[in-house]
Amino acid sequence: MARTPSRSAPAARLSEIELPPLDPDSRVWPDRGVRANGADLCIRHAPALVEDAEPALLVHGLGGSALNWTDFAGQLRTRLDVEMIDLPGHGYSGPSPRRNYSLAEHARTVIAYLDRSARGPVHLVGNSMGGEISLRVAAQRPDLVRTLTLISPAVPDVRRLRLHPLKANPLMVLLVLPGLGGAALRRIGRASAESRVRGTMRIVLADPSRYPAQRLAQDVTETEDRAAMAWANEAMLRSMRGLAMNQLFRARSTWAAIGRVQAPTLVLWGDQDKLVAPDLAGYVAAAVPDSRVLVLTDIGHTAMMEDPQTSARAFFGLLEDAAAVARS
Repeated sequence: MARTPSRSAPAARLSEIELPPLDPDSRVWPDRGVRANGADLCIRHAPALVEDAEPALLVHGLGGSALNWTDFAGQLRTRLDVEMIDLPGHGYSGPSPRRNYSLAEHARTVIAYLDRSARGPVHLVGNSMGGEISLRVAAQRPDLVRTLTLISPAVPDVRRLRLHPLKANPLMVLLVLPGLGGAALRRIGRASAESRVRGTMRIVLADPSRYPAQRLAQDVTETEDRAAMAWANEAMLRSMRGLAMNQLFRARSTWAAIGRVQAPTLVLWGDQDKLVAPDLAGYVAAAVPDSRVLVLTDIGHTAMMEDPQTSARAFFGLLEDAAAVARS
C-alpha cells in the first residue's frame, strides 16, 4: 500500500434526525432460528417503528454476537427494519457444518441468508471481522447492498509488521498458533464469565464505565450459555486464524476487493481503537469510490456500543446523502 491514502474521502455528516433516548435497561431483541449455507443461525429482530421501512442487517465481530448491536438497533429502528445475525459458531448460532470459519465462508453464509430472506438489498453494517465480511458481501453481490457502514473493519494493515492488536494484549498471539490456541482458550475459560466479559470490554471500549450494567449482565448470561456449546472454542480459534491468514497472506486481494465496492459507504472508527489501527480509516475510505469517513474522539473498537447515538447519526447521514444523490 502507499504511504498515504490515494484520496481524501469527505468527512461524514451527522444527521439531525430526531432519535429516541437510550434505554440501557431494555431487554435483548427477540430471536428466531434460520438455516442458511447449511448452518443453523440465530437472527435477532428490531422491528421498524414506521411502515414500509427499508431493511438493515448488522454483522458483529470476532467473538461477538447480535447482542453487540442492541442499543444501536434501537436507534435505527426509528426508520429501518433491523436484523442482527449471529455468525456460525458465535452467539446462539450453531457451528459451521464444514468446520470452516474463514472470512470467505462467513461471507457466503451472510449472502446465503440474504438470498433466503429475500430482504435485499439491505443497509449492511459490519464491525471488526463483521466489517471485513460485509466488505466481501458488498464486493461480490452489489445487488444485495443499498449502503455499507464499516465500524473499525478488520482489514489487513498497510504496515505488515505492525501487529496493532498485540499492543492491547501480547498473549493474543498464542491464540493463532496451532496447539497453543486451544490451551490458551481453556485457560481463559477457567475465569468467571463476568471476569471474561469485563476483560473484553477493557479491550474494545475506550471507557468501559460507559457500558450499561444491564448490557454487561446480558453478555455474561450469553457467555455462560456458550460454555455448554462444544463448538464455541473451535469457532473462535478458526475465525481468529482466518483473520490472521487474511492479514498475512491475502492483503493485496482484500484491498483490491475493497475497491470494487459500489455502495455508498460510511467508514466509522474510534481514535482509541486497540484492535485495528485507527489510521486505517483513511485508507479504507480512500479505497471505496463512494465513501465518507468519521473518526470519533475517545472511542474504542466498538463505536456502536460505546456511543450508539453518534454512530446512528453518522449512519443516517449516509442514508440521507445517498437518497439525495438518488433523487438528483
